[in-house]
Amino acid sequence: MTSTSDARLETVRNLYAAYIDQRPDLVRPMLTDGFTFSSPRDDHIDRATYFERCWPKERVFSGFHFEHLVPDGDDVIVGYRADRIGGGSFRNIETIRFEGDKVAEVTVYFGRNL
Repeated sequence: MTSTSDARLETVRNLYAAYIDQRPDLVRPMLTDGFTFSSPRDDHIDRATYFERCWPKERVFSGFHFEHLVPDGDDVIVGYRADRIGGGSFRNIETIRFEGDKVAEVTVYFGRNL
């Protein structure tokens, strides 16, 4: 792996850790100004809308457990199990596209509840 790949994997780990800790202030500098987010519920929403819609007002998750964390060019492919604080978990796959050292795009593919 290259140092660029290592740095991007570390950014991805930090992104998920900040989500668990409810720290959007740590995530904002990780994202490009033109950042977009897509999922089955959201189609290329911009950075401001991402923080409004996708960051819960209170803690929801107790942890993310990476099952796949694979650098592929400018992308990092992430497969994880997310555990909810109130119980239950689910799996998702995400592709995280980088421009340089910042996240430019996240695309989420919903998995199943466990």
